[in-house]
Amino acid sequence: MSFVSCVTVTVPATTANLGPGFDCIGAALTLYNEFKFTRLDKAGIIISVTGKGAETVKTDESNLVYQAFVTFYQHLQQTPPPVKIEIKMGVPLARGLGSSATAIVGGLIGANLLAGEPLSQSQVMELAIAIEGHPDNVVPALLGGCRLAATADNAWEICEIPWHNHVVPVVAIPDFELSTKQARQVLPTQVSRADAIFNTAHLGLLLRGLETANNNWLKTALQDKLHQPYRKALIPGYDAVNSAALATGAYGMVISGAGPTLLALTDELHSQAVAAAMTAAWKQEKISAIVRSLSLDTQGATSTTQA
Repeated sequence: MSFVSCVTVTVPATTANLGPGFDCIGAALTLYNEFKFTRLDKAGIIISVTGKGAETVKTDESNLVYQAFVTFYQHLQQTPPPVKIEIKMGVPLARGLGSSATAIVGGLIGANLLAGEPLSQSQVMELAIAIEGHPDNVVPALLGGCRLAATADNAWEICEIPWHNHVVPVVAIPDFELSTKQARQVLPTQVSRADAIFNTAHLGLLLRGLETANNNWLKTALQDKLHQPYRKALIPGYDAVNSAALATGAYGMVISGAGPTLLALTDELHSQAVAAAMTAAWKQEKISAIVRSLSLDTQGATSTTQA
């Protein structure tokens, strides 16, 4: 086994829930964070961060990438090696695009490669889910594509969801943050049977709509009653942006993860018009936003190593 001294891991952003798929479905997007791990000759850690929002990322032992790195070695009952971690930010923080999932997956893969890959991909995935507490972001961040996760006894069953290449995700990322904790606090502790049935039916339709790009199915499928009606009040301009997206050809619009990023699904023909309309709608609300037409990332986390 060759000795690895330097590892670079690239991890995609993710969008979770997709409307009715609350806490169980997520998709990887073509937006990335990069993490470089270099063994140090003497004890200690060095963490540096570049990119938008870098100044808000902790560079001590509480850094989430390093926390995942340490957790990996604790899992092996080993002492983590001294390491330099260089982070290049491409996924905005606290916007509902899985930035924490990229950190967890990046830290675990970096540690696994430096340790000589003692864990399989599925074992790394289980550890990532345990750290994050739910699978909807870390699974597509690791594996790529659109993924549905369900519990199977004490393990997870992961199902890849076919995503038609005519279905285009457009993300509208506003210049304000919304914490997952805050977004969860507004949710009710119980829901009605009718709402549970509504979401079950719409999730089933969503899976078929993503596979076929059926316009009518997707327009109906993206509706939700478990989380979005409660969370949209935390996002100024939600209704205006939603109306603008629908008027210019979007199948529908959902809150990406816990928000505040809004995700519209459309086709190639309308993607630029939808992006422009969402930008203009938020501008009218005096909120600036970065709006981008993206694609589904099918690779998941990738890595390169140096001996």
